[in-house]
Amino acid sequence: MESMLFESRDLARTEEFLNRAYTKMQIGGSAKDVSTRISRAAADSISIDRLEIGFEMSYDADPLGKICLCEVVSGSIEGHATDGWQDDFRPGDLVNFAPPDRPYAGKVCRSGYTITMFDPALLTRVAGAGRKDDSPVRLLSHRPYSRPAARQLSRTIAYLSDQLSNPAVQASPLVRASVSQLLASSVLAAFPNTAMAERGSADPRPSTVRRALAFMESNLDQAITIADIAAAAGVTVRAVQTAFQRHVGATPLGELRRLRLAEVRSELLVADPADRTVAEIAVRWGFHHHGRMAAAYLEQYGELPSTTLTR
Repeated sequence: MESMLFESRDLARTEEFLNRAYTKMQIGGSAKDVSTRISRAAADSISIDRLEIGFEMSYDADPLGKICLCEVVSGSIEGHATDGWQDDFRPGDLVNFAPPDRPYAGKVCRSGYTITMFDPALLTRVAGAGRKDDSPVRLLSHRPYSRPAARQLSRTIAYLSDQLSNPAVQASPLVRASVSQLLASSVLAAFPNTAMAERGSADPRPSTVRRALAFMESNLDQAITIADIAAAAGVTVRAVQTAFQRHVGATPLGELRRLRLAEVRSELLVADPADRTVAEIAVRWGFHHHGRMAAAYLEQYGELPSTTLTR
């Protein structure tokens, strides 16, 4: 693959480019301004693209033949459907866009996002040691294990995007191989997959903690209590508190606050200061006392939420 830059305000030209760069697809859009900008950093079988679609663009695409990870930065992708499931993606979501052998369809709504693609065989090569058979490794879910897992993979992809733009990396087969291995290892650590299923859960924490975290991550914008968390985990309040102290090093409600602060940060990073305020975003995630929230945010991220928003 080669690096590239594409810019257009012509729908037909954009469709032609997408067919060449990704797979055969049909797109549609009714806006007068159909601005599109796509840049790519690539090496060997890996490519990391940054896309800015300035209109509502529907798409109906053939299989990509590659692992395709999508991370939404702004706007949204709605009604994305493939392989028997459908989902909507918002800023901060990082997902496995479609299985390599499945078609997909949906609508991009004035969105900025990244697309990371690579050969599916890379997962099998990296996961090879200790496996029971030689069958190809597959991802078992389109979403990562957790939001923290998604954020860690996002940081890795951002780092690799910079590396792929480095001429020294482009010139060194050994360094390019290490980049490929890092990407595949990070994807296997973030997503449920058949290799981990063979070896047992990739998450060493007990099922009580995993169930509680899954419930919290699915209800971050809801008013939930410690009793709700314990019930979702199937244990008593005392038992869930003990499990978190032992295996997470925090109370369940402390971990809930940390997860919500991460959502506040995700929104602040992409928000327009002219349209959004810290207080508005904080209240959305359950923080009604601005001073306490700001102090907790400063402790967790080393800066005030207002600094994140203006930056």
